[in-house]
Amino acid sequence: MSADNDLMAARIFLRAVLPVMKVVIEDDPKFTKKFAGVNATVQFVADTADKPYGSFVTFENGNFGVGKGIAENADIVFAFKSLKKMNAFFAGKPVLPKIRGWFKFGLLMKMFALLMYLKVLMPNADPQDPEKRRIKVKMTFYMITTALSQYNKGGDFEMVKWTSKQPERIYQITVDDDIAAYLRIKAGKSKAGRGIYKKRRPFVHMQFKGVEGAYPIVMNRVDMVDAVRQGLLSIEGSPEYAGNMGDFMQRIQDLIT
Repeated sequence: MSADNDLMAARIFLRAVLPVMKVVIEDDPKFTKKFAGVNATVQFVADTADKPYGSFVTFENGNFGVGKGIAENADIVFAFKSLKKMNAFFAGKPVLPKIRGWFKFGLLMKMFALLMYLKVLMPNADPQDPEKRRIKVKMTFYMITTALSQYNKGGDFEMVKWTSKQPERIYQITVDDDIAAYLRIKAGKSKAGRGIYKKRRPFVHMQFKGVEGAYPIVMNRVDMVDAVRQGLLSIEGSPEYAGNMGDFMQRIQDLIT
């Protein structure tokens, strides 16, 4: 992987994957209880030839947030010698960071448990519990819409070329009343969001037949064409642009796995 790809992968891990920890804390009762009352900041940072590159997560009485850059006085710091090593860590490979604040053992164990939960995003993670499947689907679509925006903001040539030619357009993904996310594109700029975008009709609307309809696609068991044929997915709007979006999703998955 090139240095540019390392930076892009790190950008996606820190700005698209870390934020979906919020889904775990809000939707899994065990983690809601585990982080209730926790007030702390946890930093992830990698050395680069230029300057340290990182993001941090915050916990404030059950509320979760993500910040860019380097936090002051973080309670725990996961430090990596390179972007490549940090990316490998988030991809679930056996890489150990240097940990500062390890003596805050209770917080560290909670953080490790939360990081382990992120493995549910891996294509080969196949939870059998219906609620965990639901969480996997929700995390995946929240992550991928944000990742698409970050892929554009990070300057991928093909993605920038694709977005720069478009007027304001909404790419909506809907699974059910609780799981929905969108990507808004306007003249090269992009922004991801949760829920249904209500100010403009979607240019492309991918509507899944609930969690069980979305799950085979999330698991890469069927592609979008087969999903439509099987009635798992309906696509309103431009099939060409829906296909383009699917291609970028696959490129991002290849980059971070």
